[in-house]
Amino acid sequence: MKRDIILAGVGGQGILSIAAIIGTAAVNLGMFLKQAETHGMSQRGGDVTSNLRISDNEIYSDLIPIGKADMIISVEPMESLRYLPMLGPDGWLITNTKPYINIGNYPEMHEIMAEVESINNHIALDADAIARDLGSGKCANVVILGAASPFLGVSFEELQEAIKAIFQRKGDDIISMNLAALNAGHEFALSQIKDH
Repeated sequence: MKRDIILAGVGGQGILSIAAIIGTAAVNLGMFLKQAETHGMSQRGGDVTSNLRISDNEIYSDLIPIGKADMIISVEPMESLRYLPMLGPDGWLITNTKPYINIGNYPEMHEIMAEVESINNHIALDADAIARDLGSGKCANVVILGAASPFLGVSFEELQEAIKAIFQRKGDDIISMNLAALNAGHEFALSQIKDH
C-alpha cells in the first residue's frame, strides 16, 4: 500500500495538524513515512503545502512527482487548484468550499468550483460550516481529514487514536470535538460516494 498526498491551504488552517494525524496513524500501523513542507509565509494567510508519502515499503524521496499524487487534501479551495497538476489520473481531490480570501484578485467561487467539479474523483464540502455546527470553527481541518479518510489507506480507527494522542494534552473536550469533526467529514464523504 502506498499513498502520495498533497496537503494544501493557508497559514493558520491546520495543514500541519492534518499531516501529524495521518503521520501518527501511519507510523502506529508500522508504515514508512516521508514528509516535506513548504511555508509561503509563516504568519496567517500565506500558502502552506506538505508532501506526505506513506507506504508499507521504504520511501526514498519525500517529494511527490508531478502527476503522481493519489490525493490532494485542501482546506482552501483556490489552493486545491494550485496543485491539480500534481494529481494522478485516478487521484482524489478533497477540498473545503469556504474560501480564505487574502488577495484582491481572488477568483470567483463559481469558477473555482467549476474546476473542482471537473475532477472525476472529488469531494467538496463547507468544512467551516460543519465545524461551526459542531461548536468549534477551529476544527474545519479535521472535518476535511474526515472527508479524505475513506481514501487514505489508513484505518478510521487509527486516525481516531492518532487524534487522541496528538490532542491529549489539550484535554477531553478538545479530543471529543476533533473526533466529532473527523466523524462528520467521514460521514459526508460516504454520503457523496453513495450518490455517485
